[in-house]
Amino acid sequence: MQDFTSDSNRQQSTISLAFLRLSQMLQKFLDDITPFKTARWIAALVIVLVFMIRIIMLQGWYIITYALGIYHLNLFIAFLTPKIDPAMEEFEDDSGPALPTRANEEFRPFIRRLPEFKFWYSVVKSTILSIFLTFFQFFDVPVFWPILVLYFIVLFCITMKRQIMHMIRYRYLPFTHSKPKYQGHEESGKVIRAK
Repeated sequence: MQDFTSDSNRQQSTISLAFLRLSQMLQKFLDDITPFKTARWIAALVIVLVFMIRIIMLQGWYIITYALGIYHLNLFIAFLTPKIDPAMEEFEDDSGPALPTRANEEFRPFIRRLPEFKFWYSVVKSTILSIFLTFFQFFDVPVFWPILVLYFIVLFCITMKRQIMHMIRYRYLPFTHSKPKYQGHEESGKVIRAK
């Protein structure tokens, strides 16, 4: 009885060490590719295209495609939304950091609810999982796919309209592409804009 317990403990520790080593290798890989934003998103786009080509070639698994689209839409909305939602601030008592709503308020940078790297990682993981699920016939539920496409388009338009109205109402822009960059201060305290 003693030998059986020690063998199972040894086997369990070997398996847990293998999973630990595998998770460390994955984390190192993720840490190494973090600075390469463009390459990461190109790879994610390629993975999504492989999934779409697989769906088109197999002519099935539309429910998985629909679920993946809804999940990606939710990720995108979380990516566009500020971490501290100004709409919820009206109902809260505490005076934590928030987006400025007037021109004379202090500048606060836009902090996303879902950071870019987590957004990319979730897109890649969910797409790879969806590709894996297309290998099982059990998940190929017969549906009339044009209805799913139409419903997704309507849902996308309603959700994006709500998000854009939220951005207009609370005056924030989640992208830094065309925002002014500030170099420093003069002695008078005025901010100098970069040209």
